[in-house]
Amino acid sequence: QVQLVEAGGGLVQPGGSLRLSCVASGRFFSINAMGWYRQAPGKQRELVADITDDGITNYADSVKGRFTISRDNAKNTVYLQMNSLKPEDAAVYYCRQYGLGPFDYWGQGTQVTVSS
Repeated sequence: QVQLVEAGGGLVQPGGSLRLSCVASGRFFSINAMGWYRQAPGKQRELVADITDDGITNYADSVKGRFTISRDNAKNTVYLQMNSLKPEDAAVYYCRQYGLGPFDYWGQGTQVTVSS
């Protein structure tokens, strides 16, 4: 069983920055992909960014150039650096760890609010 614990959410003004982190338990962090997803009220959960076990990244068009995903395998941690935040970035952000077959785990989410 894997547990994912997100942190770093909060209230930020438009144009500001936040850094989310997600710490994973278990022994298989380094061989699995990690992703950040978000879900705003009344909307479907969507992919924000993901990173493969060997560091290949992928971003939603809406966050390209503003967000950066990274991972530290020594710390079992994935990060999401969010810059130039916009009101439309407000959502609950979820961390996901996934790999082969049924290996698929989600964190409990962290709230990001972008408002002046």
